[in-house]
Amino acid sequence: MKKWFSILAFLSLALVLILSGCGAAKEEGKQSEQKGGQAGAPNGEQVRIGMVTDVGGVNDNSFNQSAWEGLQRLQSDLGQDKVVVDFAQSTGDADYIPNLNQFVKDGWNLTWGIGFLMGDHVKQVADQNPDAKLAIIDAVVEAPNVASVTFKEHEGSYLVGVVAGLMTKSNKIGFVGGMEIPVIKRFEAGFTAGVKAANPDAEVIINYTGAFDKPDLGKAAAATMYDRGADIIFHAAGAVGDGVFNEAKTRQQAGDKVWVIGVDKDQSITFGNDVTLTSMMKRVDEAVYRVSKDLIDGKYQGGQIVSLGLKENAVGLPENNPNIPEDVLMQVEEYKQKIISGEIVVPSE
Repeated sequence: MKKWFSILAFLSLALVLILSGCGAAKEEGKQSEQKGGQAGAPNGEQVRIGMVTDVGGVNDNSFNQSAWEGLQRLQSDLGQDKVVVDFAQSTGDADYIPNLNQFVKDGWNLTWGIGFLMGDHVKQVADQNPDAKLAIIDAVVEAPNVASVTFKEHEGSYLVGVVAGLMTKSNKIGFVGGMEIPVIKRFEAGFTAGVKAANPDAEVIINYTGAFDKPDLGKAAAATMYDRGADIIFHAAGAVGDGVFNEAKTRQQAGDKVWVIGVDKDQSITFGNDVTLTSMMKRVDEAVYRVSKDLIDGKYQGGQIVSLGLKENAVGLPENNPNIPEDVLMQVEEYKQKIISGEIVVPSE
């Protein structure tokens, strides 16, 4: 009898130890899971960085796509075991807060909002989630947990305006904007000033389509401008710019020599050198990469406002410009140095 009692006692003790061990393991796993949502990369843990697009979509051949490419490059450089990146696509402003919250509520380490239109929404989410870390492109959000990155688009646009002013044959040049908001007005102001500096006799025809995601509107705007005699059009309109390029290609097939100046990315890569005169590069990819890398390195600064221009090599022409004569490029470089030195102050509105 004593022998059976001893065996039963031993089995009971063993069962208690096993159950205790299971409970400890489950609790440890839960704590580990919670750490994954904390800011930074403690003890070399995986960092998760999310991005919410503006209405143009992640494949807009413009600033949304450039931002996503910056995150993809970061993941490629550091490895998927170190960094996880993902995006949520917005089809309208009603998607902004749900998309932002999708990352914030799930404990992602950093959440990007891409575009000026998202400013108020990022502010709301940041205020409601003070422990979350966010960042935004093209807007300033005054919150201690948001890093804001803006660009001096007017400086880079001035340079492509110089190109257009020197290379137009008709003295008529077009500008197609998306929505009439401050960031796009900076493109317009700088471009117009650059055209006039290089060619006071040139006329700049301006058209705002009111959208960033409707290529048909860009095609219609471009058709009107080309019909009026414009031979070069600069667009700052996201995916609407696809329509500008499509119209230019149609005109070229009919024998007209017309050009488009791309925006944000080197758009000759997408649309070809036969129609792309040059592009106003805006290094959204580099800004997203650097701020995200700062987070991983423990250098993220919430509340920081960064404005990037020619001096920081954040805007300007692509490295290769096969359609621009050397003498024109030399003049562009002269204007660039005068802007950097402060001799020329480019208007932003």
